[in-house]
Amino acid sequence: MKTDIILILDFGSQYTQLIARRLRDMNVYCEIHPYNFDIAGYIAGNTKHKLRGIILSGGPASVLAKDSPDIDDTGFRAMMNAGIPVLGICYGLQLIAKKSGGRIHRAKVREYGFTKIKVSGASELFKGCGRSFITWMSHGDSIEYLPNDFRVTAKSENGIISSYENRSRRIYALQFHPEVNHTEFGKEILRNFAFGVCGVASLFKPSSFIKEKIKEIKEKAGSDTVICALSGGVDSSVAASLVHRAIGKKLVCIHIDNGLMRKNESRKIVGLFRKHFRFNLIFVDASEIFLRRLHGVSDPERKRKIIGKTFIDVFEKEARKIKNNGKRAKFLVQGTLYPDVIESVSFKGPSVTIKSHHNVGGLPEKMNMKIIEPFRELFKDEVRAIGMKLGLPASFIKRHPFPGPGLAVRILGDITKEKLEVLREVDDIFIQELHNFGLYDKIWQAFAALLPVRSVGVMGDERSYENAVVLRAVTSLDGMTADFYHFEKDFLTTVSNKIINSVRGVNRVVYDISSKPPATIEWE
Repeated sequence: MKTDIILILDFGSQYTQLIARRLRDMNVYCEIHPYNFDIAGYIAGNTKHKLRGIILSGGPASVLAKDSPDIDDTGFRAMMNAGIPVLGICYGLQLIAKKSGGRIHRAKVREYGFTKIKVSGASELFKGCGRSFITWMSHGDSIEYLPNDFRVTAKSENGIISSYENRSRRIYALQFHPEVNHTEFGKEILRNFAFGVCGVASLFKPSSFIKEKIKEIKEKAGSDTVICALSGGVDSSVAASLVHRAIGKKLVCIHIDNGLMRKNESRKIVGLFRKHFRFNLIFVDASEIFLRRLHGVSDPERKRKIIGKTFIDVFEKEARKIKNNGKRAKFLVQGTLYPDVIESVSFKGPSVTIKSHHNVGGLPEKMNMKIIEPFRELFKDEVRAIGMKLGLPASFIKRHPFPGPGLAVRILGDITKEKLEVLREVDDIFIQELHNFGLYDKIWQAFAALLPVRSVGVMGDERSYENAVVLRAVTSLDGMTADFYHFEKDFLTTVSNKIINSVRGVNRVVYDISSKPPATIEWE
């Protein structure tokens, strides 16, 4: 049975991924494509999924601008006449109206932020939403008049058209953003569109995904050897488990200890995958190489680049040793997730780099290998669900995110063995106490960082001059924005005392109460 799909055409909105997230949270499978995607070709030739609906996202441009993003006439006609429900959001609303014979103008009143709207008449989109509610607006242009066969279904308190529809042609549009949390009943509106209007019935199921991917991987790999860089993170671990389920011992995993991992991390990874799951796993202790190349380096971007290059050097050397009947491995497994794919093909192109992370993306070109990316269509929480279905321990699957460069970007300044040991102990105490207080699963990410300062203290009757560490814990839905976790004083007191009393070299503990933005979650 084909899985139902809703396509999202991206016109550059900062919220486009949120539309996909909201639908995926309902187990509705969806994909984001740039606005100039061949929608006519997809409607005519799609065989993989059952197309149930199309959403046109918002965007920063004005439909009145000369070079504003547009859907070509062939694609627009195909979309409007296919009988498939269409939902335009913000820019999408204005584009549909303009191309259908309506008129857009520069409004005297621009609407940004919280705006109250009043619903007029009955609309399937607003079922269960009441007659008026608060929405999140972000537009300077507005509809002057609609095409003849469209009707207004809501207006703002400023008298501006906030939504319209053509029920017979199954066309709907919203001037506001239902995908953001600021809009009351936003999730209900998207739910009404997906299930009430589009009639989505065949939902995304982890069990079905696993079955389909196992078949796909078997066919692709054949009798060839497949290798995987198993870092121990959720993405690579679940990807390796899925591929192992498909081809067994023909999968060879390489785990590299770069010396920058958490306390006992490599030992736990090797124990879980080699002993418990019987993986064909090669363990490489490359900690001395990494630390030697990082000696004296303080700049965070230089750290990342050194770590990335060193990882590739070590991995490539080990991978070339792997042979099957004299032939080198032909496939490489990567835990690429859907947000990475979206950023590389979106309307805006790759997003602005806040800080670089390393992966093995450069390996196939150098090693002439083909890629297996089983999760390039999934979000993080969906990968976690797959991992649970594959039998990975919940404690492992639910672990907080850990940066690719490891503790190197949690030590501000240069890296030494001594600093790494201090930070490992501090971080371990912090995480253990989160578990002891039943707080770990309530937090998106928590960690400790070693600051490049020392402070005066008194320990016993003696003066001390030792390291200061900072604790960081945030709540978040997707890592795009985050707020610090509001701990009770009892927890912070307990953790601070344990760290200072147990970890030699630390005499001061502080807690980071900044949010993202303006801060990032990590310190480097």
